[in-house]
Amino acid sequence: QVQLVESGGGLVQAGGSLRLSCAASGSIERINAMGWYRQAPGKQRELVAALTSGDSTKHVDSAKGRFTISRDNAKNTVYLQMNNLEPGDTAVYYCSAMGITTRLKSFEAWGHGTQVTVSS
Repeated sequence: QVQLVESGGGLVQAGGSLRLSCAASGSIERINAMGWYRQAPGKQRELVAALTSGDSTKHVDSAKGRFTISRDNAKNTVYLQMNNLEPGDTAVYYCSAMGITTRLKSFEAWGHGTQVTVSS
């Protein structure tokens, strides 16, 4: 079983910064991709940024130039540095990971989410 634990959310003023962290633990053989999603009230969950094992990154257009995803493979941890935050970034942010367990089965895991609130 694989668990993801997010941290780093909070309340910040517009223009401020936050850094989210997500640590994966459990029966992990390999993580192929990790990413961050967000869900605002009344809206569908959307991909914010993703990072593959080959260091290929993908960011949603609204996050380009403001958010940066990075990963510490030794710690099975992914980070989301968010700069110049806007009220529209207010949402619950979820971490996701896909990979292979030690039993050589594929997995997709989700964290419980961390609230990010940006005040104007």
